[in-house]
Amino acid sequence: MKAHTRRCLVASFAALLLVGCAAAPSRDDPFEPMNRASYRVHEVVDGHFIKPMIQAYVDYTPRVVQQGVHNFFGNIDDFFSFINAALQNKPDKAGHDLGRVITNTGFGLLGLIDIASEAGVPKGNEDFGQTFGVWGIQQGPYLFIPVFGPTTVRDGTGWIIRGYANPIGYIDDIPTRNVLWALNLVELRASALQAESLVNQAAIDPYTFIRRAYLQRRRYLVYDGQPPPEKDEDE
Repeated sequence: MKAHTRRCLVASFAALLLVGCAAAPSRDDPFEPMNRASYRVHEVVDGHFIKPMIQAYVDYTPRVVQQGVHNFFGNIDDFFSFINAALQNKPDKAGHDLGRVITNTGFGLLGLIDIASEAGVPKGNEDFGQTFGVWGIQQGPYLFIPVFGPTTVRDGTGWIIRGYANPIGYIDDIPTRNVLWALNLVELRASALQAESLVNQAAIDPYTFIRRAYLQRRRYLVYDGQPPPEKDEDE
């Protein structure tokens, strides 16, 4: 009887240890309880209000219009990619991105037509978060912000800088400026629809899947596809 009780106690203690390990926050996600709560809020707000509107935009807006919107904001992305490639001392990427901006702005109706891609000029896809990473600034804690999505302190700071520097914010006509901001948000959310369906199909825990995928991709981008070996972490 005593042996049986002892075995039960050992099994219970082992189970508690396993639960404790599973519940321990990730090294990159020290605010996991708060982030999970934010993720649940995001699911409600996005699922009931934002996603249906974006899905209607994708389903009923002519493809040529959607492509034009995508190209226009992609041209702004290229402008910021040029700045960040220069800040990271990547002259080839900076040159390509500057060439894309000049070509698409001058000959592609302010970027509505992506002539540069048709000509084979590659996109740099550099941003301020990557620049900070190249400069050696640590990424900081992982954060999940409702509606906005996953980020880190480093990447979020980069997005704030970009928001202030975005040329849309300097348009004097307020209605035009607001329409462009709204279209920009619509384009960003529409671009995530396909990835979202993949998450729902592949992940038992979507929150953890999104966190890992986001952090791995950002690490991959900072190191231009050649990140150094990283120690495994038991969560």
